[in-house]
Amino acid sequence: MEDIEDLLIGTGAGTPPGFRSPLTSATVGFETKKNQRSSLLSSPSPSIPGTQTIFIKTFGCSHNQSDSEYMAGQLSAFGYSLSDNPDEADLWLINTCTVKSPSQSAMDTIITKGKSSNKPLVVAGCVPQGSRDTKELEGISIVGVQQIDRVVEVVEETLKGHEVRLLTRKTLPALDLPKVRKNKFVEILPINVGCLGACTYCKTKHARGHLGSYTIDSLVGRVKSVVSDGVKEIWLSSEDTGAYGRDIGVNLPTLLNALVAELPADASTMLRIGMTNPPFILEHLKEIAEVLRHPCVYTFLHVPVQSGSDAILTAMNREYTVSEFRTVVDTLTELVPGMQIATDIICGFPGETDEDFEQTVNLIREYKFSQVHISQFYPRPGTPAARMKKVPSNVVKRRSRELTNVFEAFTPYSGMEGKVERIWITDIASDRVHLVGHTKGYIQVLVIAPDNMLGSSALAKITSVGRWSVFGEIIETINHASDNKALNKQVPNQDMSSLCCNQTNTCVTSEVPESCACGNVDSCCSQSTLETADNSRDTVVLPQKQNSKNLFGWILRKRKNLHKRVESELASGSDIKQEKSMKKWDFVDKALLGGISISILTIIALLVYLRVSVIWS
Repeated sequence: MEDIEDLLIGTGAGTPPGFRSPLTSATVGFETKKNQRSSLLSSPSPSIPGTQTIFIKTFGCSHNQSDSEYMAGQLSAFGYSLSDNPDEADLWLINTCTVKSPSQSAMDTIITKGKSSNKPLVVAGCVPQGSRDTKELEGISIVGVQQIDRVVEVVEETLKGHEVRLLTRKTLPALDLPKVRKNKFVEILPINVGCLGACTYCKTKHARGHLGSYTIDSLVGRVKSVVSDGVKEIWLSSEDTGAYGRDIGVNLPTLLNALVAELPADASTMLRIGMTNPPFILEHLKEIAEVLRHPCVYTFLHVPVQSGSDAILTAMNREYTVSEFRTVVDTLTELVPGMQIATDIICGFPGETDEDFEQTVNLIREYKFSQVHISQFYPRPGTPAARMKKVPSNVVKRRSRELTNVFEAFTPYSGMEGKVERIWITDIASDRVHLVGHTKGYIQVLVIAPDNMLGSSALAKITSVGRWSVFGEIIETINHASDNKALNKQVPNQDMSSLCCNQTNTCVTSEVPESCACGNVDSCCSQSTLETADNSRDTVVLPQKQNSKNLFGWILRKRKNLHKRVESELASGSDIKQEKSMKKWDFVDKALLGGISISILTIIALLVYLRVSVIWS
């Protein structure tokens, strides 16, 4: 069966079989349901749509993640439960990536596992859209990248035992579909699909197709909606952000200015501009630099170069030269204080000589990018590069290792120790101890703080630096209702620009000074002020509503932070006595521990009373 419409032929007039209205409105959902199904539905009948549990697995880029969130939102809105446990699910939905061979191999593995477990499968994403005749997809329902708004129909028919293939391209899916975000504070906003390029190694073009841009009005409407929902970071997603709007007569700077105008003036919600290739931003560099200087926009941009050799860029059909890439980097770092640029490199592209590779190494050495995504060349079926003469695999691996060693020797965050940075906190680290924040330059800062600081902004003092992130200590949370004077009062000896713009010693070029000055300090910080609490070094706000896990986690994190500080002071030769270094717990801490102690004693007393009552009865 090639399309779901075939299932509805011959039904006559009226509502198609299986069609139902959503159970909820198209509002944005935040949490994945886990074991929350009604007791009435504990043993669902397979004939009742919307009562089953769905497991969703996502591979690939942020655009794919956004698609999965939209599909999860629609399934949840129609009554399906969502689970992170594949074993308890009634159907697996696999959203795939076709960029590299390993990602497609991972898809093959999970499909094999699903079949062996007798799980109904639906495969979405770039693999089925770009390679619909792949052997591994035989007998499996598939949904295309522009048909994600019909995932409910595909899932329902698959659960009935039908094979559905829905790949026909149509208009772009609406942006106001129900959505279940992986991180409730982060909205991934696709601004367009496809691209205008024709890179010889790229398989994604086969799946996402030619450029198709959303209108500015629809994107502005979405930003308004998610800001009102409490989102704190908006990631613009695209196969090529710089190409936005060229198919509908607008351009990227026009869109960015329209979106920034809708963000809160206190910078409580930040915008992150997505990956852009050099060709389509060259003519807009000054306008983009102006947007990046805005206090609500991260001074970070991902600009893939792929190779430092013009000959290889020509073979890749990248449509720019190394010199033009340098122009992008040099202009942005000159015009945007604290600018951070990430880039990509493909090692071992067909025809790459030792001289070509050496040019790539020299480029990376010169700019010392803080982030470089290094990958080996993988020939993708159906692409021109797959027919080119390959570089021996041992050479490709050696070059990849060499470039990785060069990159990992950089210390991009050295010199940040002791600086005070404004950070936006949106996630919990994988160690479950630290919270994850980002500076305006999108440098990752790990801090120990209570969970209720998620979704907030704060000032953090950088205490140590690592290769991939830095560690910080919360000084104050930021109250977005006050003004700039309080900020000056709290940090009298620090240049105000450091609270608006990221500062590092090692920038993307050696020409950038160690410190930066924001072009407009007043506009950058005028809406921000600080909550003060007895001038404490690590002021935190005790969560008002915490479950026991978060409560004890907060206590442990606070104690760990205190011990860590004491050890640091003693190691540095401080002559302060340890008893004085061990700062006494404040009133809130004592009240908290006292309350816990009273609760425990009450429970013990109650148990003793019940025991005595049973004995006497």
